[in-house]
Amino acid sequence: MAGRHRRLDNGLVTVCEEAQVTDGPLIVQSDKTLLLEVEHERADEARQAIAPFAELERAPEHVHTYRITPLALWNARAAGHDAEQVVDALVTFSRFAVPQPLLVDIVDTMARYGRLQLVKNPAHGLTLVSLDRAVLTEVTRHKKIAPMLGARIDDDTVIVHPSERGHLKQVLLKIGWPAEDLAGYVDGEAHPIDLAFEEGHWQLRDYQKMAAESFWAGGSGVVVLPCGAGKTIVGAAAMAEAKATTLILVTNTVAGRQWKRELIARTSLTEEEIGEYSGEKKEIRPVTIATYQVITRKSKGEYRHLELFDSRDWGLVIYDEVHLLPAPVFRMTADLQSRRRLGLTATLVREDGREGDVFSLIGPKRYDAPWKDIEAQGWIAPADCVEVRVTLTDAERMEYATAEPEERYKLCSTAHTKIAVVKSILDKHPDAPTLIIGAYLDQLEELGEALDAPVIQGSTRSTEREALFDKFRAGEIQTLVVSKVANFSIDLPEASVAVQVSGTFGSRQEEAQRLGRLLRPKHDGGQAHFYSVVARDTLDTEYAAHRQRFLAEQGYAYRITDADDLLGPTLG
Repeated sequence: MAGRHRRLDNGLVTVCEEAQVTDGPLIVQSDKTLLLEVEHERADEARQAIAPFAELERAPEHVHTYRITPLALWNARAAGHDAEQVVDALVTFSRFAVPQPLLVDIVDTMARYGRLQLVKNPAHGLTLVSLDRAVLTEVTRHKKIAPMLGARIDDDTVIVHPSERGHLKQVLLKIGWPAEDLAGYVDGEAHPIDLAFEEGHWQLRDYQKMAAESFWAGGSGVVVLPCGAGKTIVGAAAMAEAKATTLILVTNTVAGRQWKRELIARTSLTEEEIGEYSGEKKEIRPVTIATYQVITRKSKGEYRHLELFDSRDWGLVIYDEVHLLPAPVFRMTADLQSRRRLGLTATLVREDGREGDVFSLIGPKRYDAPWKDIEAQGWIAPADCVEVRVTLTDAERMEYATAEPEERYKLCSTAHTKIAVVKSILDKHPDAPTLIIGAYLDQLEELGEALDAPVIQGSTRSTEREALFDKFRAGEIQTLVVSKVANFSIDLPEASVAVQVSGTFGSRQEEAQRLGRLLRPKHDGGQAHFYSVVARDTLDTEYAAHRQRFLAEQGYAYRITDADDLLGPTLG
């Protein structure tokens, strides 16, 4: 670009700018925040350029605020982006001169990744090797790290106790020196697995192939793809590459059985080769699908099912919906660092702030496809997102105003007034397969009764859930009322309308998962409709704004409409 020069040399950045202001859509600030003007003609291009290294913080109507964090920069670095690409994106799209200290900080932060490496030494086993002697000296003196290390072999190498491989990576990340794990993996017990392509029926999509290849090149890590984009297929492709026994961890039994059906349809595996390890069955086979719930169940204060991790010489461990990984599974995963590990998710956002543990224990982000890119290719349906603002009755408003703070969110999000709004939304889409989604069981029961629709919640038995989902897929049931059990890994391609009536406070990943239920391509090529019914002048509105952040980052814009306006003409 004329009048602009960038040089990255030994960690130094020089940026020479012409004096005039450009017309870029981005304002880059010295506090590491980026302001993106949403209506700018180059906003989408800029959003895609900064997505690998910046996290969306706020997404009001006109200007979205992103923040550059060390973890985002290290994920970008591990995924193959270098500091020059990051600097180039900022300078290219920035309206004003980018603060030079910020660019220097970006280069320095990204350079911290990989300055320490975990390497398998032929004579000494697992070692920590430094490309910067002073850094190795610094970390060996750290009180949490010293007990994990053995003897120092030379100035640049120290022995690591093999059992501490995962724990060491966790602590190094926390003190700002993320290690690159080059120590390799055991192949595990061999087992023949091939993809089974039916002529003219299916092939790996380009992005699925790239995702699987990116994972395999790194040996462990996370693949981020939108709901409906075929994360299971990426898992199957990784299994076909590994050709080894595989342990697959899933959110619930229904999701596990979907995995089993897909693997039987898409690979050479037979039903007898795939075991279910759940509350109902305890089968251990060459490919074993286990639920997080069973793995983390305690009996007499102990995790009784940990032996599953040692029951076979697993060559690959797959974590479905890795953003939901329970804390005990992190502890178990710390001991699995010699196994290849694949995390699959639609969003790396975790509401507990443990994204760093996903990075250090499962692995860095290896592949991330923007939702709008996949939509543009026709692999997921376009979606219209609408926030419907409801005015509470005087009685409901007064009950909310006088409630204890901890009760207020439930009161406003489960207000009876929402039921009439849900009915009016259904009237606008009379023939559309529709999901009504909420977080509070008494509200869902009330909706089920008002709409004469079946309710699926946590206590609904797996067999009943599957039967209802099958009827919905077959068109025998038009409307399902579902709790958060349907947020994850439920394949309902026919659903084209979802109405969210309540959520888990301000959970961004939950919002992404709920929209994801609708994104399977429609047989008629039509778009999906995602409604969020929100009580105005309450916490409900506040939490809704927070939930929408992740989807705004992916390029989805919410329209806000008043509940009274829904009484207009019926939609086709």
